[in-house]
Amino acid sequence: MTQVSIRNIGKKLFIWIVLIIFAIWTVFPLIWAVATSFKTMTESYTLSLIPYLQFKPSWYAWNEIWGRMFGRVSKSLINSIVVAGLSSLFVLALGCLAGYALSRFVFEKWKNKDIATWILSLRMFPPVVVLIPIFLMMRTLYLLDTWRAIILVHMLYNLPLAVWLMMDFFNEIPEDIEESALIDGCSRFGAFVRISIPLSSSGLVAVYILSFIFSWSEFLFAVSLSYNKAITFPAMIAGALSVKGLDFARVSALTLLAITPPMILAVLMSKYLIRGLTFGAVKG
Repeated sequence: MTQVSIRNIGKKLFIWIVLIIFAIWTVFPLIWAVATSFKTMTESYTLSLIPYLQFKPSWYAWNEIWGRMFGRVSKSLINSIVVAGLSSLFVLALGCLAGYALSRFVFEKWKNKDIATWILSLRMFPPVVVLIPIFLMMRTLYLLDTWRAIILVHMLYNLPLAVWLMMDFFNEIPEDIEESALIDGCSRFGAFVRISIPLSSSGLVAVYILSFIFSWSEFLFAVSLSYNKAITFPAMIAGALSVKGLDFARVSALTLLAITPPMILAVLMSKYLIRGLTFGAVKG
C-alpha cells in the first residue's frame, strides 16, 4: 500500500471514530430515558441499563401516566399542541409578510438592514429579562393562565428568527419572475401569493417546524404565565417533584412522550425541512 492510500484510510478511520462517538453521545440520553421509564421509582436511582440482566422491567411509570395522571397529561398535551401549533402559524404568517417586505421594498428613512438588525436584536435578550414586564402586562389584561398569553409570548420570541429566515428565502427567488407576473396584470399581493409563496414552500415548512419545536420546548414563560388551565407539557413535567423526591422513571416516560409530537412532525416533513434549511446554500 502506498503512503497516500494509508493516509486516506487513516482519515476515513478517524472520521468514522468521531461519528461513532458523536452518535453514542447523542443517542445515549435517549437510550437511558427509555431504560429508566421501565424501572420502578427505587430502581431509577441505580446505574442499571440492560433490562432483565441489571433490572427487572416494570410498567410502573407508564401505568402512572395513563392511569392516575391521565387527566393532567392529556390536558397539558392538548395545551402544548394548541399553543405550539397556533403560535407557529401566526409566526409564519407575520414572518412571511415582514420578510417579503424587507426583501422586495426599499425603506428610505430607516434602511432595510437596520430594520432587520433591530428585529433580530429582540431575540438577543435573555427571556428572563422581560419575564416580569410581560407577567405584569398579562395580569393587567387578565390573560394569565390562558392560551392567548402563552401564544402571544411565543410569537414575540419566535418572530425575529422567522422574519430573518423568510427574508433570506425571498432573497433567493429571482425578482424577474414576479416582474413578469406584474407585467401580465397581477397585483403585488397577487404575485406574492401566487409566485413567491409557492416557490418558498420548503422555507415555509422549515420556519413552521422550527417555530413549533421552540414553542413546544419553551419552559420559562409557560411556567410563569400558567398554573392550571393553560399549563403546557414542559411545565407539567417539572411538577414531577414530590415529597418522595424526583421520580426519574415517571420523568423519563413523560420526556419520551414529550419528544414524540415534534419528532413525528419533523419526520413527516423532513424532505421539505432539509430543502428549506439548505435553500440558497449552493448557488450555480
